[in-house]
Amino acid sequence: MYLNLNRLKKCVTTYSKYTVSYSTQTHFGFQTVNESEKSQKVHKVFESVADSYDAMNDVMSCGIHRLWKDEFIRILDPTPKTRLLDVAGGTGDIAFRYLNYISDMEGDGHVTIADINGSMLEEGKKRAAKLKLNQEHILWKECDAENLPIDGDSYSAYTIAFGIRNVTHIDKALDEAYRVLEPGGRFLCLEFSQVNPEVLRWLYDQYSFNVIPLMGHIVAGQWKPYQYLVESIRKFPSQDDFRYMIETAGFRCVTYTNLTFGVVAIHSGFKL
Repeated sequence: MYLNLNRLKKCVTTYSKYTVSYSTQTHFGFQTVNESEKSQKVHKVFESVADSYDAMNDVMSCGIHRLWKDEFIRILDPTPKTRLLDVAGGTGDIAFRYLNYISDMEGDGHVTIADINGSMLEEGKKRAAKLKLNQEHILWKECDAENLPIDGDSYSAYTIAFGIRNVTHIDKALDEAYRVLEPGGRFLCLEFSQVNPEVLRWLYDQYSFNVIPLMGHIVAGQWKPYQYLVESIRKFPSQDDFRYMIETAGFRCVTYTNLTFGVVAIHSGFKL
């Protein structure tokens, strides 16, 4: 018996041909898609709803999202010395709250708003102009949460609200959050989570799947983006599983706080 090198070479070439075309799959709502497709699909979703995004947030949550975000900033408890990076910050809800929170303090704060979607950033800029905010205190960056064009150890706080469930690789986004924070820096995430009491979970599911997409159709003229929204929430890790992911990225003193029976949760961690 002898080894036919030409035949072996042919087999390896054929194997390589097929393995190169292999693509790891992930979820887009309840759909299964190639990882290479997800970011483009998410980009299209938010591009289509950018101009109605804030109005729909009010309608879907009956305005409660404002209270969630207020509590988020209260927990962050920033000062003018806080160098804040707000990722998936789009229309500026968190960044503007930060600037308002420190407005009566001595000193000028600074916030960088990063978002992968240029249309969302444009809406944020319009809102900032309407609110007559000092644009010298805001830097807008169109970039991917999984690959931030930012030096390491650059910020003292990293926030992300209702954005991390939309990234293709949550672990990579968490790694980037850890990298760009300085030692002692804080990671704070506000995200939809899992409702705990079973009866409330059933009621929440009925509202989510039957009412929210219909609201999207009526208010924003868009059904599919809001169908994706409710599906993406159900695919996001539980509070405890996400806490484990944050710890795996290197963060310490990781905790979470449920709001509105776990409809959303605020996750906190520190780079020590």
